Amino acid sequence: MTTLSKILAFFPATVMLLSLLSFLWLCGDGGIWALLALVFWLYGFPLIVYRIHSHFYPIKEGISYLRGPDYSPWWGSSQIQLIYSSFPMLEVVLRLIPGAFSAWLRLWGSQVGQDVYWTPHLDLTDRGLVEVGDRVIVGHRVGFYPHTIKPKKDNLILYVKKIKIGSDVFIGAGCRLTPGAEVETSTFVPTLTDIYPNQKVK
Repeated sequence: MTTLSKILAFFPATVMLLSLLSFLWLCGDGGIWALLALVFWLYGFPLIVYRIHSHFYPIKEGISYLRGPDYSPWWGSSQIQLIYSSFPMLEVVLRLIPGAFSAWLRLWGSQVGQDVYWTPHLDLTDRGLVEVGDRVIVGHRVGFYPHTIKPKKDNLILYVKKIKIGSDVFIGAGCRLTPGAEVETSTFVPTLTDIYPNQKVK
């Protein structure tokens, strides 16, 4: 594990500590400034760090190895986003506000069209690795997984590739989309469908 990997391993705990301090400040009559600080540490700080990290260490699609002397940009980005996987309610709130979650994903680098409907319960591991067209409906407990990891002898193989969804697509409840999955325009994806790596659905 590189030095940067070790530093970013503490990122989720740092965000939680700063958020907790802001919350205690808010409870102690910190007023609007304490509330703004809490929102910043929960939403603004991880996003800013992610964008800076992506500028210097962009995630490359394809196969790489997680164990070794080289730094893995994907691993660093996953640590920055880990708070949202650990506390899903932070993004559930955004999905309750029309257009807010789509705007949120655009800030992370994803391409999201207009009039996209996200149900509150969604599993998304890599916020910058999704392309979604217009008028898409994403059903209950759909999972977007632009990366996969599998062991190989004494190492771990990482495969990363964007998930792409065309316009006028309906993705049924419980579907799981994996790296490189593509759903073409005007497609209905039935409930509980698994779309495997690099599979195209028409």
